[in-house]
Amino acid sequence: MSALPVILHFINGKSHAAGTRKTPVYNPASGEIAAEVTLAAADDVRAAIGAAEAAYPAWAATPPLKRARVMFAFKQLLEEHADQLAAIITAEHGKVLSDAMGEVQRGIEVVEFACGIPHLLKGEYSENVGTNIDTYSIRQSLGVCAGITPFNFPMMVGMWMFPVAIACGNTFVWKPSERDPSASLLIASLFKKAGLPDGVLNVVHGDKEAVDTLLNDPRVVAVSFVGSTPIAHYIYETAAKNGKRVQALGGAKNHMVIMPDADMDQAVDALMGAAYGSAGERCMAISVAVAVGDAAEKLMQKLKPRVEALKIGPGNDAESEMGPLVTREHLKKVLAYVDDGEKEGAKLVVDGRGFKSTKQGYENGFYMGGCLFDNVTPEMKIYREEIFGPVLAVVRSNSFDDAVALINNHEFANGTAIFTRDGDSARSFVNQIKVGMVGVNVPIPVPVAYHTFGGWKNSVFGAHGMHGMEGVHFYTHQKTVTSRWPTGIRAGAEFIMPVMK
Repeated sequence: MSALPVILHFINGKSHAAGTRKTPVYNPASGEIAAEVTLAAADDVRAAIGAAEAAYPAWAATPPLKRARVMFAFKQLLEEHADQLAAIITAEHGKVLSDAMGEVQRGIEVVEFACGIPHLLKGEYSENVGTNIDTYSIRQSLGVCAGITPFNFPMMVGMWMFPVAIACGNTFVWKPSERDPSASLLIASLFKKAGLPDGVLNVVHGDKEAVDTLLNDPRVVAVSFVGSTPIAHYIYETAAKNGKRVQALGGAKNHMVIMPDADMDQAVDALMGAAYGSAGERCMAISVAVAVGDAAEKLMQKLKPRVEALKIGPGNDAESEMGPLVTREHLKKVLAYVDDGEKEGAKLVVDGRGFKSTKQGYENGFYMGGCLFDNVTPEMKIYREEIFGPVLAVVRSNSFDDAVALINNHEFANGTAIFTRDGDSARSFVNQIKVGMVGVNVPIPVPVAYHTFGGWKNSVFGAHGMHGMEGVHFYTHQKTVTSRWPTGIRAGAEFIMPVMK
């Protein structure tokens, strides 16, 4: 039996093999171990931080226009290797290939945004704020930044972070999920090929030891994170305690309100993709449908057969609409939530727990069918907690106001949507809802790269969202300069607060 491939780190522009601990990387479609990934020890992470620290002065001094040219070359290489990146994501994550291609495109769009960095870094200038006194602002890079990213988007979430950080003049250490690590290495090698100097982007694979090293090393000045709320809170608390700038995005329980006047076919199409796409392993997945008034019966009548007919199989099969979950452990966790929902009294309309693939070679994959609950109530565990699987809960609401109150009372506030033909309902929803990202007849309102991604309440810790101008602001300091050039001798000290005259 041949040895498994070993996935290494990428430090200072080359592969780095240190670290004695390893963990398996699975092909979730077959259930087989496809490779092993080396887990970084603290010394390996410190080596990556050291490489980033050494590369920082020269990269920060590189004119933004030259940094932008590297970004343009990087964008072109990503486009040329898009099919390869998508195939890697599908192989290690399990999502269907078309979904993986969508992830790749979304990542490239952030690089496209970062190509405009000479314009994005422009400050403001005010002439003659006082007699012969001018004031202007500039934005300057921070130093060594770190990103800790989740398994569900092995490319896209990392690229919400490091392209903007690096374009702003920082250097970066990226710790992707050890469950699907290979995409990060191809991305790093393409960035080097685009002309990025060694040490500007480093990739380390690891677990809590690697994370804690990044959070506690004083050379790291800013940390970005996406993952579950308990970990986001830990990242935020630990990094902030150590004086770092932090953006930590946490969990979600995204609701979609279906009004009685909604186009029901459109709403059901939207729910199918938003609830069961990527096997529900998205922080922006719709996991709760709120059916208002008599929309409930119409919705369930159309939704049930669609969930039952969901085509499930390996992600590289063009007929598959939903692939496997990422690991056997995660599959067991999601199945346990379905058990809990039944015990708590929710009506399990479609039960996907018994699904097994009949395709040869995929019998042991980490599959389950789509699950659909009706008559879910707010006190139930399947309503309160993020399941992160293909489980949709339908809550029946008597009125628009009750639906809004339901959403606003939830601890998570990442994304939400409303489906309606009524402009007044849509406008009122946008105005009243206490959620960071809102869709109107759009089920997954993930902003484009030049707007900002970010939730509210327990879905985010820190003052900044990701990418867009919020990303530029997070990865830079603002410096405000007040300048006067005296034309003659000015005698005498002034002991008052400066006042412009």
